[in-house]
Amino acid sequence: MQENKVNFGFKFVDEALKSSMVKGVFSSVASKYDIMNDAMSFGLHRLWKKEMLQNMRPHESFKLLDLAAGSGDISFAFLKYAKNNNINVSCVTSDINEEMLKVAKNKAIDENINNNGLEFQIIDAENIPFPENYFDYVSIAFGIRNVTNIPKALGEINRVLKPGGKFICLEFSNVDNEIIKKFYDLYSFNLIPKMGKLIAGDEESYKYLVESIALFPKSGEFTKMIETAGFVQASCKKLTFGVVAIHQGFKV
Repeated sequence: MQENKVNFGFKFVDEALKSSMVKGVFSSVASKYDIMNDAMSFGLHRLWKKEMLQNMRPHESFKLLDLAAGSGDISFAFLKYAKNNNINVSCVTSDINEEMLKVAKNKAIDENINNNGLEFQIIDAENIPFPENYFDYVSIAFGIRNVTNIPKALGEINRVLKPGGKFICLEFSNVDNEIIKKFYDLYSFNLIPKMGKLIAGDEESYKYLVESIALFPKSGEFTKMIETAGFVQASCKKLTFGVVAIHQGFKV
Protein backbone atom coordinates (compact mmCIF):
# COMPACT_ATOMS: atom_id res chain seq x y z
CA MET A 1 0.00 0.00 0.00
CA GLN A 2 1.45 3.35 -1.06
CA GLU A 3 1.95 5.95 1.63
CA ASN A 4 0.19 9.30 1.31
CA LYS A 5 2.59 12.08 0.40
CA VAL A 6 2.66 15.43 2.19
CA ASN A 7 4.78 18.54 1.90
CA PHE A 8 7.92 18.91 3.94
CA GLY A 9 8.90 22.31 2.67
CA PHE A 10 8.93 22.04 -1.10
CA LYS A 11 9.69 18.31 -0.96
CA PHE A 12 7.10 15.53 -0.81
CA VAL A 13 7.61 12.90 1.88
CA ASP A 14 5.62 9.98 3.26
CA GLU A 15 2.94 11.26 5.62
CA ALA A 16 4.15 8.93 8.38
CA LEU A 17 7.64 10.48 8.24
CA LYS A 18 6.81 14.18 8.43
CA SER A 19 6.36 14.39 12.19
CA SER A 20 9.77 12.88 12.89
CA MET A 21 11.36 15.14 10.27
CA VAL A 22 9.83 18.22 11.89
CA LYS A 23 11.12 17.00 15.26
CA GLY A 24 14.57 16.79 13.70
CA VAL A 25 14.38 20.38 12.50
CA PHE A 26 13.51 21.75 15.93
CA SER A 27 15.97 19.51 17.75
CA SER A 28 18.63 21.02 15.54
CA VAL A 29 17.66 24.65 16.14
CA ALA A 30 16.42 24.48 19.77
CA SER A 31 19.54 25.92 21.40
CA LYS A 32 19.48 29.00 19.14
CA TYR A 33 15.71 29.28 18.81
CA ASP A 34 15.20 32.60 20.64
CA ILE A 35 18.28 34.22 19.10
CA MET A 36 17.14 33.28 15.60
CA ASN A 37 13.59 34.50 16.25
CA ASP A 38 14.94 37.90 17.22
CA ALA A 39 17.32 38.00 14.25
CA MET A 40 14.83 36.82 11.61
CA SER A 41 12.01 39.12 12.69
CA PHE A 42 14.17 42.06 13.85
CA GLY A 43 12.50 41.56 17.24
CA LEU A 44 8.99 41.95 15.82
CA HIS A 45 7.95 38.50 17.03
CA ARG A 46 7.81 39.97 20.54
CA LEU A 47 5.27 42.59 19.44
CA TRP A 48 3.24 39.98 17.54
CA LYS A 49 3.10 37.74 20.61
CA LYS A 50 2.15 40.72 22.79
CA GLU A 51 -0.75 41.43 20.43
CA MET A 52 -1.79 37.78 20.60
CA LEU A 53 -1.79 37.89 24.39
CA GLN A 54 -4.16 40.88 24.36
CA ASN A 55 -6.77 38.31 23.27
CA MET A 56 -5.93 35.88 26.10
CA ARG A 57 -6.89 37.67 29.30
CA PRO A 58 -7.43 34.98 31.96
CA HIS A 59 -10.10 34.75 34.61
CA GLU A 60 -9.89 32.86 37.89
CA SER A 61 -9.12 29.13 37.45
CA PHE A 62 -8.69 29.38 33.68
CA LYS A 63 -6.75 26.57 32.03
CA LEU A 64 -4.46 27.16 29.05
CA LEU A 65 -3.02 24.57 26.70
CA ASP A 66 -0.12 26.10 24.79
CA LEU A 67 0.68 23.83 21.83
CA ALA A 68 4.00 23.95 19.93
CA ALA A 69 5.09 26.24 22.75
CA GLY A 70 8.71 26.45 21.66
CA SER A 71 10.66 28.26 24.36
CA GLY A 72 7.48 29.13 26.24
CA ASP A 73 6.94 32.83 25.46
CA ILE A 74 3.13 32.62 25.30
CA SER A 75 2.77 30.37 28.35
CA PHE A 76 5.04 32.46 30.53
CA ALA A 77 3.51 35.81 29.56
CA PHE A 78 0.06 34.36 30.32
CA LEU A 79 1.23 33.20 33.74
CA LYS A 80 2.98 36.49 34.52
CA TYR A 81 -0.17 38.47 33.68
CA ALA A 82 -2.24 36.21 35.94
CA LYS A 83 0.25 36.53 38.80
CA ASN A 84 0.42 40.32 38.48
CA ASN A 85 -3.37 40.45 38.71
CA ASN A 86 -3.69 37.90 41.55
CA ILE A 87 -5.51 35.41 39.34
CA ASN A 88 -5.01 31.67 39.83
CA VAL A 89 -4.61 29.86 36.52
CA SER A 90 -3.02 26.69 35.19
CA CYS A 91 -1.01 26.16 32.03
CA VAL A 92 0.19 23.12 30.11
CA THR A 93 3.25 24.16 28.11
CA SER A 94 3.63 21.56 25.40
CA ASP A 95 5.67 20.75 22.36
CA ILE A 96 6.15 17.68 20.21
CA ASN A 97 9.90 18.14 20.58
CA GLU A 98 11.69 17.20 23.78
CA GLU A 99 14.66 19.48 23.08
CA MET A 100 12.39 22.51 22.75
CA LEU A 101 10.67 21.63 26.04
CA LYS A 102 14.07 21.52 27.74
CA VAL A 103 14.72 25.04 26.47
CA ALA A 104 11.33 26.14 27.84
CA LYS A 105 11.99 24.54 31.24
CA ASN A 106 15.35 26.29 31.53
CA LYS A 107 13.77 29.58 30.49
CA ALA A 108 11.09 29.16 33.18
CA ILE A 109 13.86 28.86 35.77
CA ASP A 110 15.73 31.87 34.37
CA GLU A 111 12.57 34.01 34.41
CA ASN A 112 11.46 32.75 37.83
CA ILE A 113 8.25 31.24 36.49
CA ASN A 114 7.37 29.13 39.52
CA ASN A 115 3.60 28.93 39.16
CA ASN A 116 2.24 25.78 40.79
CA GLY A 117 -0.22 25.43 37.91
CA LEU A 118 2.52 25.11 35.28
CA GLU A 119 3.34 21.75 33.77
CA PHE A 120 5.35 20.65 30.76
CA GLN A 121 4.24 17.87 28.43
CA ILE A 122 5.31 16.40 25.11
CA ILE A 123 2.12 16.60 23.04
CA ASP A 124 1.32 16.01 19.39
CA ALA A 125 -1.38 18.50 18.39
CA GLU A 126 -3.11 15.76 16.40
CA ASN A 127 -3.51 13.58 19.50
CA ILE A 128 -4.07 15.72 22.60
CA PRO A 129 -4.11 13.53 25.74
CA PHE A 130 -6.83 15.42 27.61
CA PRO A 131 -10.57 14.86 27.95
CA GLU A 132 -13.28 16.82 26.18
CA ASN A 133 -14.26 20.25 27.46
CA TYR A 134 -11.14 20.70 29.57
CA PHE A 135 -9.38 23.97 28.62
CA ASP A 136 -10.55 27.59 28.51
CA TYR A 137 -7.87 28.58 25.97
CA VAL A 138 -5.79 26.67 23.48
CA SER A 139 -2.98 28.66 21.89
CA ILE A 140 -0.42 27.89 19.23
CA ALA A 141 2.15 30.37 17.92
CA PHE A 142 4.12 29.63 14.77
CA GLY A 143 3.41 25.93 15.05
CA ILE A 144 0.23 25.01 13.21
CA ARG A 145 1.95 25.05 9.82
CA ASN A 146 4.30 22.27 10.95
CA VAL A 147 1.44 19.89 11.80
CA THR A 148 1.05 17.01 9.35
CA ASN A 149 -2.77 16.97 9.39
CA ILE A 150 -4.01 20.46 10.25
CA PRO A 151 -7.77 19.65 10.12
CA LYS A 152 -7.21 16.77 12.55
CA ALA A 153 -5.31 19.06 14.92
CA LEU A 154 -8.07 21.70 14.74
CA GLY A 155 -10.62 19.00 15.55
CA GLU A 156 -8.59 17.93 18.57
CA ILE A 157 -8.28 21.53 19.75
CA ASN A 158 -12.04 21.95 19.46
CA ARG A 159 -12.61 18.72 21.38
CA VAL A 160 -10.52 19.68 24.43
CA LEU A 161 -11.87 23.24 24.68
CA LYS A 162 -14.77 23.97 26.98
CA PRO A 163 -17.96 25.34 25.40
CA GLY A 164 -17.27 29.05 24.99
CA GLY A 165 -13.52 28.37 25.09
CA LYS A 166 -11.21 30.18 22.70
CA PHE A 167 -8.69 28.91 20.17
CA ILE A 168 -6.07 31.50 19.28
CA CYS A 169 -3.33 31.05 16.73
CA LEU A 170 -0.44 33.26 15.65
CA GLU A 171 1.03 32.19 12.34
CA PHE A 172 2.84 33.52 9.31
CA SER A 173 0.42 34.66 6.64
CA ASN A 174 0.28 35.97 3.11
CA VAL A 175 1.53 39.46 2.22
CA ASP A 176 -1.05 41.05 -0.09
CA ASN A 177 0.96 44.00 -1.41
CA GLU A 178 2.93 42.72 -4.41
CA ILE A 179 5.83 45.13 -4.00
CA ILE A 180 6.30 44.32 -0.32
CA LYS A 181 5.86 40.61 -1.11
CA LYS A 182 8.78 40.69 -3.56
CA PHE A 183 11.11 42.12 -0.94
CA TYR A 184 9.75 39.78 1.72
CA ASP A 185 10.29 36.71 -0.49
CA LEU A 186 13.77 37.88 -1.42
CA TYR A 187 14.64 38.25 2.26
CA SER A 188 12.99 34.99 3.29
CA PHE A 189 14.42 32.65 0.68
CA ASN A 190 17.87 34.19 0.36
CA LEU A 191 18.83 35.67 3.72
CA ILE A 192 17.04 33.65 6.41
CA PRO A 193 18.70 30.30 5.53
CA LYS A 194 22.09 32.08 5.50
CA MET A 195 21.32 33.56 8.92
CA GLY A 196 20.43 30.05 10.08
CA LYS A 197 23.81 28.81 8.92
CA LEU A 198 25.67 31.70 10.54
CA ILE A 199 23.81 31.79 13.89
CA ALA A 200 22.46 28.27 14.38
CA GLY A 201 24.87 26.34 12.17
CA ASP A 202 21.92 24.94 10.22
CA GLU A 203 20.96 26.30 6.83
CA GLU A 204 18.71 23.41 5.77
CA SER A 205 16.34 23.65 8.75
CA TYR A 206 15.72 27.35 8.09
CA LYS A 207 15.27 26.63 4.39
CA TYR A 208 12.49 24.22 5.40
CA LEU A 209 10.94 26.79 7.74
CA VAL A 210 10.80 29.43 4.99
CA GLU A 211 9.28 26.93 2.56
CA SER A 212 6.68 25.86 5.14
CA ILE A 213 5.61 29.49 5.47
CA ALA A 214 5.19 29.81 1.71
CA LEU A 215 3.01 26.68 1.58
CA PHE A 216 0.74 27.52 4.50
CA PRO A 217 -2.87 28.29 3.48
CA LYS A 218 -3.71 31.94 2.89
CA SER A 219 -5.46 33.73 5.71
CA GLY A 220 -8.96 33.32 4.26
CA GLU A 221 -8.42 29.62 3.60
CA PHE A 222 -7.16 28.98 7.12
CA THR A 223 -10.11 30.90 8.60
CA LYS A 224 -12.43 28.56 6.67
CA MET A 225 -10.53 25.55 8.03
CA ILE A 226 -11.13 26.84 11.56
CA GLU A 227 -14.86 27.19 10.82
CA THR A 228 -14.99 23.71 9.29
CA ALA A 229 -13.49 22.33 12.51
CA GLY A 230 -16.59 23.58 14.34
CA PHE A 231 -15.50 26.97 15.65
CA VAL A 232 -17.75 30.03 15.50
CA GLN A 233 -16.91 33.72 15.23
CA ALA A 234 -13.71 32.76 13.42
CA SER A 235 -11.66 35.86 12.72
CA CYS A 236 -8.31 36.92 11.35
CA LYS A 237 -6.25 40.00 12.10
CA LYS A 238 -3.20 40.63 9.92
CA LEU A 239 -0.12 42.37 11.29
CA THR A 240 2.95 43.95 9.64
CA PHE A 241 1.59 44.03 6.06
CA GLY A 242 0.26 40.48 6.45
CA VAL A 243 3.57 38.88 7.37
CA VAL A 244 1.70 37.27 10.28
CA ALA A 245 -1.92 36.92 11.32
CA ILE A 246 -3.78 36.23 14.54
CA HIS A 247 -6.60 33.75 14.02
CA GLN A 248 -9.18 32.91 16.61
CA GLY A 249 -12.45 31.08 17.05
CA PHE A 250 -14.78 29.95 19.82
CA LYS A 251 -16.18 26.54 20.65
CA VAL A 252 -19.96 26.37 20.71
